[in-house]
Amino acid sequence: MSSTAAAVTPGPARSFLRLVLIEHSVFALPFAYIAALTAMFLADGEVHWGQLFVVTVCMVGLRTFAMAANRIIDREIDARNPRTASRELVTGAVSLRTAYTGSAIALLVFLGAAALLNPLCLYLAPVAVVPMVVYPYGKRFTDFPHAILGLAQAMGPIGAWLAVTGTWSWDAVVLGLAVGVWIGGFDLIFGCQDVAADRADGVRSVPARFGVAGALYGARACHVVTTGLLAWYAVLTHAGAAFWVGLAVVACAFVYEHSIIKPTDLSRLNRAFFTTNGFVGVSLFVFALLDLVIRGLGV
Repeated sequence: MSSTAAAVTPGPARSFLRLVLIEHSVFALPFAYIAALTAMFLADGEVHWGQLFVVTVCMVGLRTFAMAANRIIDREIDARNPRTASRELVTGAVSLRTAYTGSAIALLVFLGAAALLNPLCLYLAPVAVVPMVVYPYGKRFTDFPHAILGLAQAMGPIGAWLAVTGTWSWDAVVLGLAVGVWIGGFDLIFGCQDVAADRADGVRSVPARFGVAGALYGARACHVVTTGLLAWYAVLTHAGAAFWVGLAVVACAFVYEHSIIKPTDLSRLNRAFFTTNGFVGVSLFVFALLDLVIRGLGV
C-alpha cells in the first residue's frame, strides 16, 4: 500500500508547478506575443523565433516567481480561508524550502533571459519584479490590491515590446494598460468568493469593502475601459480588419462573462474567471496574428 502511495505522490518539481498554477500563463502570454509580433512587424516584417522564445522564458519565469512569492507571503492567510486551505504550502505538499528555491530559480531564469534580450530589459527588470512582490502585501494595507496586480500584469506587453526593439513605445504602454485593467477587473470577480473569509480575517479588497455588487460593477467598468484601450491600441498600430473582428469577439466574451455572474449567484464564477478570460487572451492573439500575417508579417 505504501509503495502504491509513493508511486502516485508527485515529486517536488511537479508539486511546485501545481503550487504556481503554471497553466495560468495563458492569461498573460498572448498579449506579450501580440506586442512582440507587432513590434517585429513594424521593425522589419519578420518573426524572430529565437527572440520570441526568450520573451516566453522571461514571461513564464517572472510569472512563476510572482505566484511562488504570492503563495509564500499569503500562506498564513490561505490557511485561515476554507477555499485556500488546501493549497500546497498549507497542507505541506510543498515545503517552504522548496517554494523559496523554486521562486529563486524562476527569478534567476527571468533575469538571465532579460539579459539575453538587451541591456535595457535587464536594467528595467527590477521594475517588473517589484509590483509582483508588493501585490500580495497589498491586501494588508489597501482596499485596492487589484490595482497593484493590474500594474504588475501591465509590464508584460511593455517588456515584450522593449525586448524586440530595445526602445520605449507608448503603443505598448496602451496595450499594457489594457491588459492591466482587464486582469484587475477579473480579479475583482475572483475576489467575490472570499468576501466572508476576508472580512472575518481583516483581509482588504474591493469586494470586502464595497460588497459583491460593488465589485461586479467595478469589474464591468474595467472591462469597458479594457475594450476602449484595445481599440486605441488598434488605431495606434494601424491594425486591420481581422484585429477589429477579434476585438468584437472579446467584447462579446466580456458581455457573456458579466451576464453569468450575479451578486446573488456566483455559482458560475469559475466559468467566468478561468474559461472566459482564457478565451479572451487566446482569441485576441489569434485574430491579431491573423491580422499581422494578412498585412505582410513573414512567419
